[in-house]
Order: sequence, then C-alpha cells, then structure tokens
Amino acid sequence: MENWLKLGVLFLVAAALLTSCGKKERSSATGWKYNDADWGGFEKRDYEGQVTGPNLVLIQGGTFTMGVTGEDVTYEWNNIPRRVTVSSFYMDETEVSNINYREYLYWIKRVWGESYPEVLTNALPDTMVWREELAYNEPFIQTYFRHPAYDDYPVVGVSWVQATEFAKWRTDRVNEMILIERGILNPNTEQKDEDNFNTKAYLAGQYQGNVRKNLKDFQTGGERPVRFEDGILLPSYRLPTEAEWEYAALALVGQQEDTNDERISDRRHYPWDGYTVRYQKRNKNQGMIMANFKRGGGDYMGMAGKLNDAAHIPAPVRSFMPNDFGLYNMAGNVNEWVADLYRPLTSITLRDAENHDLNPFRGNRFKELKLDEDGRPIEKDSLGRLQYRYLEDDELADRTNIRSGQPFNYLDGDQQSEVTYFSKYNPDNGGKVRTLISDKARVIKGGSWADRAYWLSPGTRRYMDEDASSRTVGFRCAMTRTGGPVDNSDDAGHQFKTKRKRSKRRY
Repeated sequence: MENWLKLGVLFLVAAALLTSCGKKERSSATGWKYNDADWGGFEKRDYEGQVTGPNLVLIQGGTFTMGVTGEDVTYEWNNIPRRVTVSSFYMDETEVSNINYREYLYWIKRVWGESYPEVLTNALPDTMVWREELAYNEPFIQTYFRHPAYDDYPVVGVSWVQATEFAKWRTDRVNEMILIERGILNPNTEQKDEDNFNTKAYLAGQYQGNVRKNLKDFQTGGERPVRFEDGILLPSYRLPTEAEWEYAALALVGQQEDTNDERISDRRHYPWDGYTVRYQKRNKNQGMIMANFKRGGGDYMGMAGKLNDAAHIPAPVRSFMPNDFGLYNMAGNVNEWVADLYRPLTSITLRDAENHDLNPFRGNRFKELKLDEDGRPIEKDSLGRLQYRYLEDDELADRTNIRSGQPFNYLDGDQQSEVTYFSKYNPDNGGKVRTLISDKARVIKGGSWADRAYWLSPGTRRYMDEDASSRTVGFRCAMTRTGGPVDNSDDAGHQFKTKRKRSKRRY
C-alpha cells in the first residue's frame, strides 16, 4: 500500500510539472499569452544569452586609466592618461593567422572570382612588404603567407581597409554556420555572385538559402526565417576600438587583490605584472622572455643554443603566455590595427572631449539603409550586400545628440583644438611641431617583433594610413557584447571568479 501511495505522489508531481511546462507565459503588462496563435501570436524568445563565436574570449568591461603608463621617451605627448569605461565585449584570443586569411581568399575566389576578379585582387596581402634594399628577405615574399610552415603565423601586409573587409566576411560565415548548426539551413557550396549568405540581406528577406527547417511562426501557424529579434545571429565581427584594445591588453582583472572590491594592486606597464620583459615568478618559466620583440640593435632572437624569444620574425599566434584575459601576443609579435582614426590625445583635446568617457572612439561615419518608396531596403548589390548611404549634416538639424554625419574632425581642426607640441627632434622653428594628420590615419597598437620593448606597453600608440601595410602589422577582431556585462552563467554585477572565465556556450 505504501508503494502505491509513493507512486501516486510521483504521478501527481509529474502531472503538475507537465501542466506547468505547457502553461503559456503571459505579458506582465497586459496579461495576454506569449507565443500563442489564439492570442495574436506575439513572440517572446527563451533567450539563453549571446553565444561565444569562434576564437573569441569574453572581456568583462569596466573602468581603467587609458594612456601612457611609463616615460614618454618620444616626447610626443599624444596619449595623456584619462579615466574611461569600456563596455563588455569579445576579443579574438589570437591574431588572425595566415591560414585564416587564406580561407577568406579561397571563399572570395570561389564565390566572386569568376565575375568580379578585382575583389580578390583588392583582398590580397602585400607580400612585397618583406623586401628591403640592404637585406636578403626575398624568400619571405614567396613563403611567409603561402607556405604551410607559416599557417599559424599572424597575417601581415594587410591594410586597415582589408582587415575591415575580412571582419565583414567573417561575420557572415559565422552566422551562416550557426544557422546550419541549428538545422535551419543546409550547407550550400554553390553560392555565386550576389546569391551568397549575407547576414543583413538574409534578415531583410533578400536571401533565402537552402532551407532545411525554418522556425515556427506563432502568428500564422506555419514557418518563418530567423529574425534579428530571435537573438540567434551574432553581432558583427569588427576591429576593436583603441580603448577596447588597450583595456584588453592590460587585463587589470589579474591585479585585483580581492574579487569582492574594486582595488587593484598596481598599474601595469605591460600586459603582465612588473616592469621587466621576463617572467618573474619562481618556477620553471622564471627568466623567460614574455613577448616577441627586438631586444637591442641587431638582436631579434638571441644566440644560437639560447634563443630568448625564438622568433626572428613573427612567431605563431599562440606563442608565449597569454594575459589574464586569456589573450595571446597583446604585446609584441605584430602591431595590430584598431578601428580608431588617429589624433594626438593631448590635454587640450581631452578637455574638450571630457564627457566622452564611455566607450571613447574617433572614426564614426553614421549611415543608414537605402530605402525604396515603400520604406523597404532597396535591392542588394552585385556582391549580395545591402546598400547604405552616409548621413549628411543637414539631415541632423533636429538632432540634439549629434551634429555631424561624419564627425572625423569633431573638436579637432578648429582654433580651439589645434595641437602644437614641442619636440627635441625638431630644433628648427624652436622645437614646435604642428600635427598634420589626415583622415586616413589609423591607430596601430602593441609593438612588433621588430620593435624595442618601449612599444610593448599598451598605452603607446602609432599610426599608418588605412590603405598602407607593413610586415610588422597584423590584426585581430572584436565583437560587441549584447546584453549584460558578465558571462551568461553569472548574475549581473558578479566579479570574475577566475582570471580566465569564459562563456560556457561556444560554437
């Protein structure tokens, strides 16, 4: 009899659970049921949080002092320290490698190469960056990018423009993969010209793909493609902002004395503790070089039998110890492109921009979709991408938050923000130097295999024109974190419990 009673209780519990699971969630505002065709079909997704895309690491945001942390040996005073806050974001664990970039070129050739060969030509890295008048580096012209021995080395010879295009392509391939993994699309290797998966074109209904099984449509009872509101597709891969890059490189989370307060033990000069370039803790790694850089004139890797960084040129992207966010080579190996337009950050420019201390960034070009007379996006272009236009200043007359559609020169270039500084390297004109920076100058960060240790400090900064390239410059991608600032498994406001906490859901 007792056993029968136990079985009865279990049956009632199971029935209650089934009933509760089948119960429709209701609106807290109106009481109407969600996800029910009989109640209008308004949908509310069971959102599990943003998944972590391939090779990405979650960087929990916070406040930090951005700018130089050591002596300004160049006397340029172009990065005066100031306190800012960076929102949480994702960053590539490694620099983009040669094999990654060759995959990109292969896709371009397969999909666009026959009809639009110029797209492939424009994407090719400049391998001639290895050539020098008084050095024999000719073998690297043929081997560094193409030979399998260098598959896992960082791609170089890529301009800022090319890196930005790679990030766009990567966004679409990752989102296409997500739809395939979820059983919504079938793999389609026959894509050609404009008939290829583009995230924004798909969301706008201008690409269908090889559909396997779409989502249930609660309004009609049938099926529908994925929408932006479903939260399934990831935001765009992109270049990190300078503030994001510097914050991620410093990884001050490793300096917290106690995870229950906001104190850090010390500022960092490099992406690791201390003021030297060697590992300091007493273990088998003590004394090892922490990054790939030029130790002195003519010393790129040390002596035979006792190589210091074991890399005369760039090293593989997973070389050396990662920082406390789990990121490799945030100092040395190759300089890295960031999204920002270069301007010297002096006390004058900072005074005028002091309110821009959340996610600071210079380089915005505000744009919107080109729409037809019915308010829908016009037909995608010949490469399968939606078409955009840049906003003009006269369209923003009624706005109170922005005044310019392309504010490259905002608070810069007028009498109040002209920058004149003094340099001992300019004895003529009393040492005065007037900045002559164009709107094509983009920031590079991190130092390289051919740089001295000074440039390994995350606060240092240099620039190159966005259409230029170098054998010492590569890049890595970032992605915006949508939603709360912490890992999907944590409650809002929790601090990191470990130095290298990552999202549990990965593709």
